[in-house]
Amino acid sequence: MLRYLARRLRYSLFVLLGVVTLVFFLFNVLPGDPARLTMGQRSDLQSLENMRREMNLDKPVWTRYVIFIGELSPLWIYPNDTAMQQRYHYLKLLPMPGERSLTLKYPYLGRSYRTKRLVGTVLAEALPGTVILALAAMTLATVLGILLGVLAAVKKDSFIDSSSIAASVAGISMPSFFAGLLIAYVFGFLLSDYTHLSMTGSLWEYDALSGRRLVLSNLILPAIALGIRPLAIITQLTRSAMLDALSQDYIRTAYAKGLSTRRVLFRHALPNALNPVVTAISGWLAELLAGSFFVEYIFGWKGVGRLTIDALDKFDFPVVMGSVLLTAFIFIGVNLFTDLIYGWIDPRIRLQN
Repeated sequence: MLRYLARRLRYSLFVLLGVVTLVFFLFNVLPGDPARLTMGQRSDLQSLENMRREMNLDKPVWTRYVIFIGELSPLWIYPNDTAMQQRYHYLKLLPMPGERSLTLKYPYLGRSYRTKRLVGTVLAEALPGTVILALAAMTLATVLGILLGVLAAVKKDSFIDSSSIAASVAGISMPSFFAGLLIAYVFGFLLSDYTHLSMTGSLWEYDALSGRRLVLSNLILPAIALGIRPLAIITQLTRSAMLDALSQDYIRTAYAKGLSTRRVLFRHALPNALNPVVTAISGWLAELLAGSFFVEYIFGWKGVGRLTIDALDKFDFPVVMGSVLLTAFIFIGVNLFTDLIYGWIDPRIRLQN
């Protein structure tokens, strides 16, 4: 198991390094002067030169790349310099030759051009909104998808089964941004007097009288819009896996023993049909955590997706780079965790790898 863990971790680190390299060189070929975006259009030449030196723009691109890797890495070698330690807030672990130390620190993603705040702080404030939205959408899709899939398999070739298949195809074919616009317009505008739901809003809202208050109703529409596609896919996978399981000999044996239909379905057939469903759930959870940009923007939900789109609109490249790297880290981390769970459950996967 430890060898399997080391292999998967090494593979994940190589993928993450590739993403970091791609992001760095992609954003370094974009037009514009980062120093001028940081200082503003009315800054003098001397201030611009000082800012370029502080941002390492006076150095060759490969030197900046190594510095960028060092800023992101939690372990790096830095000089024993007070200014450097205040910038990165690192902890000295091991002294090195040349007045340097092996240090432990938080990844440094730079500062926002617009607000001058640390990008890590900005992302940390937006991340909980994205996580809550993704978990709500995935919970909705998982529960309803499994139940509808089991029902469609049990009622094979009936009206329920045909309706389930048609709805699943429509859900798979519908992009999340289109579903978001449609749901927001119908349930948040046309039928708002009946649903009492608003088109936009976040989990926490502020007003002059009560201050900060929790508004769970704002979570309903974006969670439905984000969960439609995984709901459709989980329904189809559950139906197919259940049909295969129900045709096996052990199911006929269970019925022959006189077990109830509910016990046969949920104690014997469903556990054996859940392997492809678990794979889909883990993959879609990573995708929802990493890709709720348009849904957050449509519903005005405060999360990483909306933050990224706002930063793109204002050319705030450090925030965009930070959100892309955070998204990649989440996606790789969830897939690594899924691989480890499968390796623990099924030893054959460890042997094959």
